[in-house]
Amino acid sequence: MPVLDTTALRRVDAVLNYLAEGASHPGVDMQAPNDAPPPPVMAKYTVPILDLRDSFQNASLDDNGFAFLTAPSATRDFFDHIAVSEHYFAECESVVRAATGARHVHAFDYNLRDKILARQPGRGVSEPVRFVHNDYTERSAPQRVRDLFPAGAPTPGRFAFINLWRPVDVTALDVPLAVCDATSIAAEDFVPTDLRYTQRTGEVYSVRYHERHRWFYQSALQPDEALLLKCFDSDTGVAARYTAHCAFHDPSAPAGAPPRRSIEVRTVAFFD
Repeated sequence: MPVLDTTALRRVDAVLNYLAEGASHPGVDMQAPNDAPPPPVMAKYTVPILDLRDSFQNASLDDNGFAFLTAPSATRDFFDHIAVSEHYFAECESVVRAATGARHVHAFDYNLRDKILARQPGRGVSEPVRFVHNDYTERSAPQRVRDLFPAGAPTPGRFAFINLWRPVDVTALDVPLAVCDATSIAAEDFVPTDLRYTQRTGEVYSVRYHERHRWFYQSALQPDEALLLKCFDSDTGVAARYTAHCAFHDPSAPAGAPPRRSIEVRTVAFFD
């Protein structure tokens, strides 16, 4: 299994919100205001986050759970829902298909994030998520496939949920996204967590802290660059089945950096 060489990488020390010790099946109120503090079951840990910006190596989706790549987009207005759903989704599907060799890729949802715009009613924008988590669980991932394809999945075999994350309009200096190397995290570190909405309750994984976790990011990510993030893989034989991730304050960001503005598109890839 390829192991990322960290000996020459620049690092920053940053605070991440992990699940507090003793929390067994916590819940998060998704109707809380955007400026609400992290849930009380969270605990702060200062961790080193290693920068892959000047490294010649790259991570692998199946080994590490993430990969950075150059991926220019022809979409110009990411706040235009039609442009995103009819055009950008197709771009994301092509990128994921090329990166994974999947037979079929379906983009189905997205989030825009900007901490300033999130406080303006009606913009449909959220704040960056500041607690360590993974988007799907052993229960919620298969259920999501059933919801998306009530007549049956395109293939009966392996499927994987892969997010494509990119900055919008400006370089991601303020509150970038950190990802945890799947080779450094154990299955028991993931804890099912309820997401409580008005009409339904979803489920994600929160993550318990362990000193073996190795965190990475790519500093100054540009709008023509992207991060692929694997949030679930039905293949129990691959190393990276889930990928913990978290937005963080980069202490090396320049003063007055514009708020991070990003879009993440959720896709599900199917394999023969």
